[in-house]
Order: sequence, then structure tokens, then C-alpha cells
Amino acid sequence: MSDTVNHVPTYNSRYDNVVDEKRRIQIPAKWREEGETEFMLILWPNGADKDACLMVLPPPAAGRLKDKVNGLPFGDPQAEALRRFLGRKSDTVKSDKMGRITLPEPMAVAADIGAKAVLVGMFDRFQIWSPTKYSTDVVAAEDALATEAFKLI
Repeated sequence: MSDTVNHVPTYNSRYDNVVDEKRRIQIPAKWREEGETEFMLILWPNGADKDACLMVLPPPAAGRLKDKVNGLPFGDPQAEALRRFLGRKSDTVKSDKMGRITLPEPMAVAADIGAKAVLVGMFDRFQIWSPTKYSTDVVAAEDALATEAFKLI
């Protein structure tokens, strides 16, 4: 098999990008697989901001999340709340031939994503932020947690 077929992108770095009038955003070339890809989008919280950004899960990461959620006990109030939360705050989109995805309007509005967006790689997934939300405050909070967070690896 060729390397292209087995290519799984690593989502790293930060990209400032535009969102067109149809709410389409270009995924960076190095983050794209050959052909169309289906992504799961989740409105993701950050601190007190319940809809801070869009978490973008490619098929492998989306599959792992689905497996975890499916493995949660039925009837457990927290598990049921999580299922409902993820169900109502998520959607699925496909990339087009140009490597763009269309952000569902309710999700773009909730995350305050307008004409510009910031894409932040997280190795096996990435996030899409409003530039105003992904400000120096978010970066400063990440930097403050980094020393302790590095102990996880």
C-alpha cells in the first residue's frame, strides 16, 4: 500500500484563517487526507465559556470518543447528561474537494466565529476558535498550566 492511503495527519501548529460567506473554512494542506473526510464538530467549553470553540475530531478521534460514550453505563445520570450534552452540541461535516468544511450556522454563532478563525492543532484533533476568544488570555492560561501539564507525559 502507498503511504498516501495510510497517511494520518498530525494536527499541530496554529493557523489564522478566513471563513467565507457560506461559513466554509479551509483546513491547512498538511492537515488533510486524500479525498473527503468526515469530521465530528463539538461545541467545546473552556473555563466559564460553555461554547468557547469548536473541537474538530477526525474519524479516529471521533471513533474513540464514541466508544467511550457507548461504554458509559445506561441509567447513570451523569452518563446520560453527557450523552445528551454531546448529542445536542455536536454535528458531522465532510470536507469538500478543496479541503474546506462548512461550519453549521448555530455552532459558528455559539462559538462567535465570524469572518476569521484560529485553528489550533492538538495532534490527533484540532480546535477552531474566534480570534477574539482565542486571545492572549487563553494563551496565558495555557502557558500557566503547561508546567504541571507536562508532568502528564
